[in-house]
Amino acid sequence: MPPLEYAGGQENRVYFTVAYKTAFDLKRILGKFYNDFDFTGAIVRDPIAFPHAYRRSEDKEIAGFIAAAFAYGNVNLFKPVVGTMLSRMGESPFGFIRNFSVKRHRRLFLGIKYRFNENDDIIAFFLMLHELIKKHGSIETAFKKHYDAGDVDIGKALSGLIAILIETDTSPVYGSDIKPSGLLQLIPSPIRGSACKRMNLYLRWMIRDTDIDLGIWKGIPKNKLVIPLDTHIARIGRCLGLTTRSSQDWKMAVEITESLKKLDFEDPLKYDFALCHQGISKVCSTKKCEHCRLFGKGSAL
Repeated sequence: MPPLEYAGGQENRVYFTVAYKTAFDLKRILGKFYNDFDFTGAIVRDPIAFPHAYRRSEDKEIAGFIAAAFAYGNVNLFKPVVGTMLSRMGESPFGFIRNFSVKRHRRLFLGIKYRFNENDDIIAFFLMLHELIKKHGSIETAFKKHYDAGDVDIGKALSGLIAILIETDTSPVYGSDIKPSGLLQLIPSPIRGSACKRMNLYLRWMIRDTDIDLGIWKGIPKNKLVIPLDTHIARIGRCLGLTTRSSQDWKMAVEITESLKKLDFEDPLKYDFALCHQGISKVCSTKKCEHCRLFGKGSAL
């Protein structure tokens, strides 16, 4: 397998430690981090804990979508918000969303908001999910309506899913059919150039069927998924030569995923855990390359 060669600017070269390592080396190191990763312990710290709490697939699907949509910022801040919303839906989030009524249920969520998302945005978000379930029966069905086995990745299907949600008339919430930024922030789309980190995280939960992921959607190969790109993955991706892009957008997410396919074509997102953990734990930092557990001093290479 050919080396993963550095292609960045001269100003970043001091931070790059992989230029002389082969893809085989990278696969071996990331594989070790993957094999050593504490998946059981990760569930408690991860928003995937919310869908894991339900037995029925339809409840996992809805709870997962809500949890993923709000999974930004500090985990200690968004988890209580998600927990409150789901608890007020009762035993079945799917049943609640299917029967959701702005007039009947608005007061249940009065006062709940989170960062960029005002209370009305949250109510409109539930209304969008309600209309989708009413028309398509499930998020999976709506997603697959736009998915084709010949697609390179899930980008087109995700764009189609978000378009279905945006079609919803939000007049019952806002008084007119508008889509404020606080609502659109919950449902990013590849068409708008967003990296769609939270939506790709949700799709990983639904489609990938190993480790802590749920795998309740069938018929979509794991290698069609796109990595949930955040600042940690972007920084490490550039340092390891997985991407040459500077903008943290959809194209970067796809490029990093394509690079990871060289390490495991069938399941490239298995490395998401190892890469993200190294970033969050601040082991991988452009200011501490000499301490990098991947390729710095003291590494396994």
